[in-house]
Amino acid sequence: MLILSFKEGHDGGIAAIEDGRLLFSLEAEKDSFPRFSSLTADVLLAAAERLDRLPDAVAVGGWVKGTFSNEAPSRTGYFGVGPGSVSSTEGRIFGHRVNVFSSTHERSHIFTALGMSPLPPGQPYYSLVWEGNIGSFYRIDERGQVEHLRHVLTDPGNKYAWLFALADPKFTANKGVLRLQDAGKQMALTAFATKRPANALERELIDTILSQEQIIVTLGKDDLASSPFYNAGVESQLFKDAAARLSDAIFGRFYDYAEAELTEGLPLLISGGCGLNCEWNRRWRECGLFPEVFVPPCPNDSGSALGTAIDAQHHYTGVAAVEWDVYAGDTFQEDVPIDPAQFDSRPLDLVEVARFLRDGNIVGWARGRWEIGPRALGNRSILAAPFGEEMLKRLNTLKQRETYRPIAPICLAQDAPRWFSGSIPDPYMLYFSQVTTDELTAVTHVDGSARVQTVTREQNSAMADLLAAFRDLTGFSVLCNTSLNFSGRGFINRTSDLLQYGEEHGLDGYVIGDSFVTRRRR
Repeated sequence: MLILSFKEGHDGGIAAIEDGRLLFSLEAEKDSFPRFSSLTADVLLAAAERLDRLPDAVAVGGWVKGTFSNEAPSRTGYFGVGPGSVSSTEGRIFGHRVNVFSSTHERSHIFTALGMSPLPPGQPYYSLVWEGNIGSFYRIDERGQVEHLRHVLTDPGNKYAWLFALADPKFTANKGVLRLQDAGKQMALTAFATKRPANALERELIDTILSQEQIIVTLGKDDLASSPFYNAGVESQLFKDAAARLSDAIFGRFYDYAEAELTEGLPLLISGGCGLNCEWNRRWRECGLFPEVFVPPCPNDSGSALGTAIDAQHHYTGVAAVEWDVYAGDTFQEDVPIDPAQFDSRPLDLVEVARFLRDGNIVGWARGRWEIGPRALGNRSILAAPFGEEMLKRLNTLKQRETYRPIAPICLAQDAPRWFSGSIPDPYMLYFSQVTTDELTAVTHVDGSARVQTVTREQNSAMADLLAAFRDLTGFSVLCNTSLNFSGRGFINRTSDLLQYGEEHGLDGYVIGDSFVTRRRR
């Protein structure tokens, strides 16, 4: 059975599953489109090009006819897992009969984690969906039937990011505006907080934020103009401390329920955009309430097309599990030749690249198919040696990012315990670990943490061999790994964009497929 699935709205995408195997997951923002893009004609054409027949079923994720989750529903809509959350009708595409399936956006998150889970099928699970608008626990039985257990908190993701806008003088909008990039910045800034309980001012602010329903459309920044946190600056200690206390308060709401009520000893599946919060993921993994915790590499809306496809497969076949690989995006497009007057291009020699990196150079690495989800996992990466604060500064300047943003490390899985402790292995860069050496300053955040990606040869042979070659030269199988993209856009996916980016922003070399490219010396 071939299922083609669509995700509307921001983080739009298309995924295809055939007979229980993921064929591709194409996200609209990738190939240098703006971050959080809706579906585009390019994505539709790319999906059509990859299929040699019409699908047996078309799955359309439920959404809204507008911007906010409280607007009129499209298809099955945004919320719900019970009656009315799934529909299946007969339709036609180009004269061909197909099943037209739809299920709610809420279900798409649940089934992303369920279908991608490496845990044995046919067992019950707990599920947590926490994202911009949803904050709930569920129980999934042995047949994949979903029971809603408890709505814990409305808008956990939106409430988390709302504080950033309150403190940011650059955010001049009032009600009805959400910057989707703020949550990731705030996660970085919480590491700078002082370690102490919330004070009275912070508790008052947190209570106001957490008690609000539909916070983006009902509570304007100017409503708190008298607050000391209003336009305090996101790099002020006042904000950093409040952000950490808010983070603790949100996690605490969910943890308190889980500790009291989720007592069956079942594994926990986590999805929704808050599943990208590495500190919260670490707490869930280390809390001792669950024998296993699984977060997919695309827990946010970038995985929703796939989640709806998995839900459709389960609906028609009774099976949710799919075979998948994280490198399920589009292949890199070598759309222009390398100019021999400007660049030297030669066959890829990983030892040569390792030496180049050891000597302080920065490389744009583009091989194979892009990663699904928002994190660069070794196919669309900017790589550099992990030593010295100057490298961190240079990378953030190159990336046009704030100086407080950390750079993640990529490490051979077998070596990771030598330099990191905590939540490893971590093949999808979803947990914080602690750095246990003073040598890796370029990938160590202010609180000693790092968002490590661990790699094996089975997962990514070329990257693993590069890390081994770098270890032979330096003693460390660790590199800086940040995403290969223009600021505010998805992964670069063609040679023309890669060379433009590198020459504008200061890359020293390029790995393009099986070639190593550097500038000609004058």
